[in-house]
Amino acid sequence: MKKYFIRYKPFLLFLIKFFLTFIILTVVYQVFLGRFENNKIDSITRLVAKNTVQFLDLFPADAAIEENKSGTFIKLIYNHTYVARMIEGCNAVSIIILFISFVVSFSGKLKPTLLFIFAGSVIIYVLNVIRIALLSALIYHFPSQLSLLHGVLFPLFIYGVVFILWLIWIRKFSLYATVTTVK
Repeated sequence: MKKYFIRYKPFLLFLIKFFLTFIILTVVYQVFLGRFENNKIDSITRLVAKNTVQFLDLFPADAAIEENKSGTFIKLIYNHTYVARMIEGCNAVSIIILFISFVVSFSGKLKPTLLFIFAGSVIIYVLNVIRIALLSALIYHFPSQLSLLHGVLFPLFIYGVVFILWLIWIRKFSLYATVTTVK
């Protein structure tokens, strides 16, 4: 049995680091969410909604947000039409937690790891705001394509970006990155 632990040590360390980081960050996030009353929108989701409207305001469209009366979601209004409902799951925190867990599980030196986590999290956040803005505009113009846009294309976009960031991390910065020299 010891032979297998030694043989698969890198894989087992990856799993331990990944799940430990994922569980800790998820618990911290759930504690954060627990600070808000039932059926109330958290501050991160409000910030994402506000930033989405700020991004949409860069274009010739009238965008606004409105919290629904029960407080369970935020309505995104595009050209005076209610096009999308933003809930806690729209804020990309769970995706950022997944991203961080993977980077930590393949961690390299402390400073590059922390810088990559920060930069990657900012990239994911900003692209998520852009994703929601584009999704809202496309839903306004193509309402019959809601399922395709929300269920397929835009998740593919955000998870594709995360996957590319992971590849960059593994190939360039992690302890497993290979150093190649050109002669």
